[in-house]
Amino acid sequence: MIISFPIKSNIDSRRSARSYKMISVEKVVMESIQDFVKSLSVPFDHNVEIKFFNANATKTLYTNMLSPPDNIAFVAETDIISISKVGFIGELLILFAQSKGLSTCWYGHYKLSELESLMPHLQSTDQLKESNMGYGYSKGVTTGRRVICITPLGYYEDGGLRLVDRITKKTSSFKRKDIKDLLENPNDYDKLSDDVLYALDLGRKAPSAANSQMWKFAFENSFKTITVAMTVGYKHFKWEHPNVDIGICACHVWLGLIDKGYNPSVTVSEDSGRAIWKISI
Repeated sequence: MIISFPIKSNIDSRRSARSYKMISVEKVVMESIQDFVKSLSVPFDHNVEIKFFNANATKTLYTNMLSPPDNIAFVAETDIISISKVGFIGELLILFAQSKGLSTCWYGHYKLSELESLMPHLQSTDQLKESNMGYGYSKGVTTGRRVICITPLGYYEDGGLRLVDRITKKTSSFKRKDIKDLLENPNDYDKLSDDVLYALDLGRKAPSAANSQMWKFAFENSFKTITVAMTVGYKHFKWEHPNVDIGICACHVWLGLIDKGYNPSVTVSEDSGRAIWKISI
């Protein structure tokens, strides 16, 4: 499979941005992103929809940062597998945007009523009542389709960062656990090929809520199949959809294997309330 952006350099350089210039994305760049969405192909069936919308320069939608003019929403059902597929598919778009010089930020605690006013997408008013304290995410599976996450799409503005975000940028958001610390069985490390280690290195660099890095890697089929999942019973202290993050991590692993010349197959299933991705070479 051909990926239309440099894989490793984009993963290495991509960071969540919480401050944007209040200008629209250049027309030619936006058209390239829209074309990317139209041609986006992944090795599994899905029902994820990517929507573009405009927002006003207020903190109503994102609550802790001003909305730039251009934004993207990822719509799906709220079952575990659909939510995790949002992470996989959305990360491909986010990495493509990175390659075009744009900044993004995975965001799940958006104000649902504000998003609905900017981009109507809910099937009934009952879905507004199902949100958790008015935020976009909800407790468990809910009715119909809804936006799982959104992201700003724009140009980074360093001068607009809050002090806490400046500190975070220089510390925790750049730190990643070592591969061995992310293995279900650390003794597997010495049995892994250089290509698999390369893919896991890109996987460990995936963004996650509060940089929690909740994924674990395991192996099947003589180490030719990589599994990516949370530990059974994992709960994030405030983020309802950690399976989005698992999908993002699986996307990075898949891209790493593609970067090494493989055409890996991908499956995702649900077990014990979590998404389990299997990426095979």
